[in-house]
Amino acid sequence: MLRRLISRVFWTFSRWTLTTEPAPSRPTVLIGAPHTSNWDFVLMLAIAWRLGIDVRWLGKKSLFDRWRGPIMRALGGIPVDRSDPGRVVGDVVAKVQDGEVFGLVVTPDGTRKGHSHWKSGFYRIARETGMPVTLGYVDRTTMTTGLGPTIELTGDVAADMDRIRAFYADKAGLRPEHRVEPRLREEQPPAS
Repeated sequence: MLRRLISRVFWTFSRWTLTTEPAPSRPTVLIGAPHTSNWDFVLMLAIAWRLGIDVRWLGKKSLFDRWRGPIMRALGGIPVDRSDPGRVVGDVVAKVQDGEVFGLVVTPDGTRKGHSHWKSGFYRIARETGMPVTLGYVDRTTMTTGLGPTIELTGDVAADMDRIRAFYADKAGLRPEHRVEPRLREEQPPAS
């Protein structure tokens, strides 16, 4: 109840407009892109709380140090040890298989700059759990944010990513210069 009230106040006074498709009706992997600013986190919580989505999100382990740990976990955070990213996928898959129901927010373009491709963990989690992918977005050019379509992945990485790229083609984050093209390393042809 408190979260919905906070989100209502946020959207009343925010210069951002919530333009969204309905919340998914089943557990989903929620992509948050383009992720170019720490303010994206505030927008993600405001969207989830307004739509009544119980979210979990992946964050670097250092965000959970000392006094921040309990706060980040209460907000749905799952610490990620970047030295063992494969373990994260396994941990999340285990939570879903144990019956936990939540929307998993993933920012596949990573740490907001310096990357040439998206991280593929969201894709592997969705495929291994059978969860669909919901395309969340921030678009500075229109000052809108929200959820786009929810899609089922087919296993054809290039075709699935073409659909994702088409959705994000006209979206610009708060810092457009940090935008990473939605492309997975697995799509790139092997070096000769």
